[in-house]
Amino acid sequence: MFIQLLRVFSIICVALVMGNLVKKVKLPAILGWLTAGIIFGPYLAEVVTFEITDSLWYKIFVKIFECFAGVMLGKELIFKKIAKSGKQIIGITVIQSVATFLFVSLVFSIVFIITDIPVYMAFIFGGIALATAPAPALSIVNEYHTSGPVTDTLIPLAIIDDVIGIIIFFSVITTVNVTMGSAAASPLMVLGIIFLPVIIGALTGIIAALIIKKINNTAAGFITFIFFLCLCAFSGILTDKFIFHSFSMNYFLTGISFSTAVSNMVSEEKFNRYMDIYSPILNISMVIVIISLGIPLDYKLIAGAGLFTAIYIVSRAVGKTGGAYLGGVITKSPPTVKKYLGLTLLPHSGVSLVFTGIAATSLTAIDPSLASVITGTIAAAAIINEIIAVILAKIAFKKAGEIKASPKTPQQIQ
Repeated sequence: MFIQLLRVFSIICVALVMGNLVKKVKLPAILGWLTAGIIFGPYLAEVVTFEITDSLWYKIFVKIFECFAGVMLGKELIFKKIAKSGKQIIGITVIQSVATFLFVSLVFSIVFIITDIPVYMAFIFGGIALATAPAPALSIVNEYHTSGPVTDTLIPLAIIDDVIGIIIFFSVITTVNVTMGSAAASPLMVLGIIFLPVIIGALTGIIAALIIKKINNTAAGFITFIFFLCLCAFSGILTDKFIFHSFSMNYFLTGISFSTAVSNMVSEEKFNRYMDIYSPILNISMVIVIISLGIPLDYKLIAGAGLFTAIYIVSRAVGKTGGAYLGGVITKSPPTVKKYLGLTLLPHSGVSLVFTGIAATSLTAIDPSLASVITGTIAAAAIINEIIAVILAKIAFKKAGEIKASPKTPQQIQ
């Protein structure tokens, strides 16, 4: 295990260097982190092997840092600040989510009718297309200190979007399972996957906040914050182990709920002091999460990407950008939100790969060839889309005028 730990640590170090090199050419550091994961993962250099990624300690390691990274969103969800635009954000989220699902499903319905593939596959593609990976866009927010209407809309939207995506995807896959005679996912399990991370994070955060409010010493308060954040992460791990018997929950949501509870109960001045100290932990958490997104991506799929992959990338992009624009128009959002929010929603790996694995498992029992279609298409799209989407997200923030400060120096991120 020590050797495995050393391998993972070495990849993190290389990723930090690659991130800094990428920044030299005015691109987001995340591209360096993601590339490091792909290059040194099990499909190329094999520094991190399948034996490592399948090990329990590695899965726990990644989930803990996903929880830690989720703090970035939660700290921005001050209810009194977003109360004025809450309906607007919910409106945009619902409209762009439904628009993406319907548009991708419609496009693939036509394609699959022509290619003689069952039409229900189109709705599975539509369900997977909803998934948005918040980490890439949020790493740009963190790196470039973005601020403005697009950033303010993206942060709460990322949370609501994830919940809507889970509900729609599991509704589709459960319907397909029941209709085609495969084992259906339990409705209680679906509800648990959606709500348990929020409940765990919120309850732990409330307890932490009640204690922190009575602590005047910054160091002691921060240690208490970290202790309960770790307790939050391990509570999620134990819940996954004994209830779902796998890592099914979204640990971003756990971290988000935790920091949301604390940030809304503790004074803004005190919480900001904690976040200043927490900044290096957040930075390294983002690096680890992005590397973990790159590791399972097979670079060879880029060469093998076919027509379905191209159609999927384009139709999803049209659904996300068009849906966000339509939502912005209907909710009378600022012009920059209408124009550029959709581009920040394009990053797609992570949750999409989890959805793909679930869909492939269900389809294998129905027709193994269909499982291959969906796995090959989405995996290839995840690699291609992730690289393009990160660049487009940075361009969107820049065009919106929300990149106002220089990126962090290497000393700040290390």
